[in-house]
Amino acid sequence: MSDLEDAVSEFLRDADTVYSEYDNGYMDADAALSRLENHVEELREQAESE
Repeated sequence: MSDLEDAVSEFLRDADTVYSEYDNGYMDADAALSRLENHVEELREQAESE
C-alpha cells in the first residue's frame, strides 16, 4: 500500500471514530467538526506531499 492509501485508510478510521463518538453523545457538534477538520487537513498534507 502507498503512503497515500495508508493516509486515506487512517482518515476513514479516524472519521468513523468521530462519528461514533458524536452519535454516542461523547462530544458536541462543534468538537466533532473541529476534529474532522484536523483529520481532513492531515489527509490534505499527505496528498500534497505525494
